Amino acid sequence: MTRLSIAKELESAADRVTEVSRGDLQIILRRAALVLRNVSGISLEPAAGDALNAIAAEMKIGRTELIQIVLREWLETNPYRPVRTLEQGK
Repeated sequence: MTRLSIAKELESAADRVTEVSRGDLQIILRRAALVLRNVSGISLEPAAGDALNAIAAEMKIGRTELIQIVLREWLETNPYRPVRTLEQGK
């Protein structure tokens, strides 16, 4: 789900607030919160952004944190960055 589609859904719900069920409103607001929490300066293709958002939600971390983890692990797997030792932790 993109930021634009979330914005349209929020506007639609606002236009018909008396008709929207409490459960539907909770879903819409949770999606909006997830999108706002995961706003970053990285521009991605919609499919990639949606995949990252889904994985981040599943792991219960922010999208930015997920990107940092993926990038760090990729750099360590390839010869671009020294591998961390157990003593170094995260």
